[in-house]
Amino acid sequence: MVQMNINSDINILGGLPDFNLIKLFVSQSVKSLDHGGGHHSYTAISTEKAVKRFERAIRRTLLQFRSIESGTLVKSILDAGAISRNSLVSLFWNASVNNELLYYLNEKLFFPAYYSGRITIRPKEAVACLIELRETETSLQNWSDKTINLTGSKYLTLLKKFGLMEGGQSKTILHPYLNDQMLMIFIYWLLMVETKPNLLDSEWLKYSFLERQVLIERIMQKKFTKFIDIKYSGDKLKIEPTIPYNEIYDALT
Repeated sequence: MVQMNINSDINILGGLPDFNLIKLFVSQSVKSLDHGGGHHSYTAISTEKAVKRFERAIRRTLLQFRSIESGTLVKSILDAGAISRNSLVSLFWNASVNNELLYYLNEKLFFPAYYSGRITIRPKEAVACLIELRETETSLQNWSDKTINLTGSKYLTLLKKFGLMEGGQSKTILHPYLNDQMLMIFIYWLLMVETKPNLLDSEWLKYSFLERQVLIERIMQKKFTKFIDIKYSGDKLKIEPTIPYNEIYDALT
């Protein structure tokens, strides 16, 4: 059995108090901050050690890109202004590609709850998923029950930071709506991460937060033909981008 690449980034990012650091690390590093007056000039995080810890997790899970095009896409949203609902959703997409444990919990817990119409998810449900995974994953077998419990809680906290949940101990599932701009951004992102020729087989379709048929009906609207070329036959879906990745965000705004 192929083992997952598991790290503690969910714990670290779930505790990140200042998401504006993400924008900062698109173009800078802790080292470069030292030359610009130190990290206190940019964040209230108290120690340089803590900032470096957050930087590693941000770069590894949020700002690592599988292609130049996907990097251009996400960075164009981050560069557009302050951290926003749109940029948080795009970071959730990218983090789910990069972080196998986040992806696993999304598949086992968040999206099944989301699409079944459930209202809340409790930390103990995330903990149960992790305990089950620990049975087969060697890297998790070194994790204590305390770490497992913390990770389960931080997973839901991280979803809250991404704008996908709200509330305290028992968090309520939110239903983000992708406007026309973000819907096209999603499609362009999907085309970068999906290798299957038939997009109907893609495991990433659920990341649109739309039922499959609703998604298809929306993207087939005439107003999107200048951005994408669609071939749909009922059981097969193929989409080609019509605008370069370094221009699509500006074309949509």
